[in-house]
Order: sequence, then structure tokens, then C-alpha cells
Amino acid sequence: MESEVRNLPLHTGITVPCLVQGEPEAPPVLLLHAWAESRRSFDRLVPGLADFRVCAPDLRGQGDADKPQAGYSLAEQAQDAAAVLDALEVLSASVLGSSSGGYVAQQLAVKYPDRVAALVLVGSPLTLQGRPGFADDVDGLTDPVAEDWVRGLLASFPLVQEVPPWFIEDRVRDGVKMPSYAWKLSLRGLYTAAPPTETGTIEVPRLILWGGQDGLLPRADQDTLAARIESAELKIYPDVAHLVLWECPERVAADTAAFLGSLA
Repeated sequence: MESEVRNLPLHTGITVPCLVQGEPEAPPVLLLHAWAESRRSFDRLVPGLADFRVCAPDLRGQGDADKPQAGYSLAEQAQDAAAVLDALEVLSASVLGSSSGGYVAQQLAVKYPDRVAALVLVGSPLTLQGRPGFADDVDGLTDPVAEDWVRGLLASFPLVQEVPPWFIEDRVRDGVKMPSYAWKLSLRGLYTAAPPTETGTIEVPRLILWGGQDGLLPRADQDTLAARIESAELKIYPDVAHLVLWECPERVAADTAAFLGSLA
């Protein structure tokens, strides 16, 4: 199976690395990672998507992507995602977004509907509008961003299922790679944006995966998100908290493969 990391110059003015894995003729799936993570957060998911051509970029300011001083609005992050598809010469792809990556995926589907064949939203919000409580801590960051601070932030998200320590340490390394301005601007771009489903419609098939013990995203919001996206399927993992991708990547991969396979 073909697997490589390509450095993609985007027409939005930055260069991002992108994992490309799978047979060239297989259906493409674009993976969008959560805030302050990287493409490597999908390491435990990708093996379960062997029937697809996976494309997993690092997003602007995060991972090994370029880290410019601007361009972090939700609209610009979605534009980057569309530019990744352009750089890969992919006309349309199914898109899976984890947590805030699902927010970017929704914006992509609203603004570039012809580029999105289907959506899989994994622990993703209906809205991020409004300044979160931890934004003060983020705004107080200075360089270099301290490893202990990143580890403490990650530990504030409860886990129900056991997550391998190496995976968590990889996410700590993701956070340390980000300069303080990228932390601040990428977060601000999310919470100052209008929710995508309030600015447009999403008309492609959708699968919404949500942890039943998520203390961050209310069940009512997931019901509203499903209602706003016509014919969306909401599947609840009762024994999982907010970080669905971290806690049960194999289940997410199996449900995603089944869902996308059913569309074919």
C-alpha cells in the first residue's frame, strides 16, 4: 500500500505536510485534526481505513505546517483544507474531522459544497462561539511554550477509556511545536466565528459520532447539529468522553468505513 508524507505548497500561501496513504484509485478521505494537534493524531485510526485513500495534513500553525502570523480565521482554515484537495488534485473527498477539526469540516462543507462528498464528525461541536474559560491561559502563553503547561491542558480533558501513554506524549510534542501566537490565533479563529450550520446548509451524507460522557459538548447540541444537517445519523458511544478519537480510534474507523462503504 502506498504511503508517503508530501510537502504541499498551497495557493493560500503556506506549505503543509500531508500523509497520503492508500491505493490511488481508492475513494479519498480527508482527515482534519483537532486544535493544537497534528496529522499524527490519526495514527491509530488510519489502519482501519485501508479501503480508502487517506489524506491527513497538518493544519496551519500546527504540527510541521508553516506557522505564519495570520490566516487563522475559521473561513481561512477551511480555505486551507480546500487548497489541500487542490494540491492533491482531488475534486471531491469524504471529510472526517476530530473535535474542532469537525468544525473546520463543517465550514468546508458550507463554503465549498462541491468538494465534500460526505462528512464524519467525531466529537465535533455545534458551536464554538464565545470565549472559553481557558482562553485567558492561552493568551498568557510565551515562547517557548512549556511542556508541563501543554500536558496540564490535555489532562483537563477527562478520559474514560485507557489511552496509550505514547499517544498522549505525541500530543504534548504537538503542542510544544506551536509558537504561542499560533496557539492564540488558531483558538481565536474558532471561537470568534459564526457556527457553520448557522451560515449555510450541509446537504451531503453525514455521520456524527459523540461520546456519551462528553462533559464539554452537550447531547442537546449534538441533536441540534444532526437536525440542522439533513438526514444526519447520530451514533453515541456511551462509554466515551469528549476525546472520541483518542479513546476509541478502532471503533471510529470501523463505523467510518461502514458508513462510507454504504454510500458507495
